Amino acid sequence: MLSFSLSPETFSLLLPLGVVLYLGYYWACVPQRPCLVAGSQFLAFLEQYCPITVKTFYPTLWCFEGRLQTILRVFMQSKPWVTYQSEVIQTPDGGQFLLDWAEQPNGGHSPDPSSQPIVLLLPGISGSSQESYILHLVDQALKDGYRAVVFNNRGSRGEELLTHRAYCASNTEDLETAVNHIKRRYAQAPLLAVGISFGGILVLNYLARTGKAGRLVAGLTLSACWDSFETVRSLETPLNSLLFNQPLTAAFCQLVDRNRKTIEKVLDVDFVVKARTFRQLDERYTSVAFGYKDCDDYYRASSPRTKVDAIQTPVLCLNAADDPFSPANGQVPDCL
Repeated sequence: MLSFSLSPETFSLLLPLGVVLYLGYYWACVPQRPCLVAGSQFLAFLEQYCPITVKTFYPTLWCFEGRLQTILRVFMQSKPWVTYQSEVIQTPDGGQFLLDWAEQPNGGHSPDPSSQPIVLLLPGISGSSQESYILHLVDQALKDGYRAVVFNNRGSRGEELLTHRAYCASNTEDLETAVNHIKRRYAQAPLLAVGISFGGILVLNYLARTGKAGRLVAGLTLSACWDSFETVRSLETPLNSLLFNQPLTAAFCQLVDRNRKTIEKVLDVDFVVKARTFRQLDERYTSVAFGYKDCDDYYRASSPRTKVDAIQTPVLCLNAADDPFSPANGQVPDCL
């Protein structure tokens, strides 16, 4: 039988060597300057008002891998205290969703509440106003003097689905309903949209579909998935499937099962909830519920990559090259 052990002396030599090699790799390979893709006018604007976009980015020294950051965020990120007032919005097709309005800090108000700028935040898939990253964004928006409101996709806050349709990346009807409602309530207030991951796809597809009629003064997307085909392929790799694909699919299947009585009028719920991947879920539920021929037809419709030239509103899109949901080879829009 072979045995292997390290003496304390050997370990004391290998540990510093390992640290030196790790730090050497980090400083030589990890920090990078962002790759900016924009026109000269927008680049000049970013350099003047958002200089961090042109500076070298140094990821967390002890946690710079994209998947590890995504996982550890769930366990390590704090949750600032935010109080919401929920508003139920009825949709033209008979459905409903919630807008969560963040209360102003310490009862503070803008000198002119009617014109106080508003940030509309859109969470990632299966997310809601209670996600830690949304709470931090809301908290910062309030500190910066904005009014903050969170768009919750149908059913994502536990409310009942009134139709068989929940939500999908290509359908921006509910977002349009939310924007129009907010503008009716605060007609003079500038409205900005901030979308994270799935929410970023909605923002981009909404701006592409509505053009100059979108009623937003600007947009910001964080980790938006540009190409649905590339996203699904990335999530089907073994490790990503285990860490992200299967758990998120299971979460959406729970939403479907929870609203079985409504959905089973149109779809085979038992077949849907057996889905184990996004591709299976989109083939069995999304494409059927939203009128697509199959999941490939849906992925073509939901990919913002092919629609960027239709966007008429200033929008800043931030992506990480090692994002498992939006791999680098699927990030550059076709028009560029």
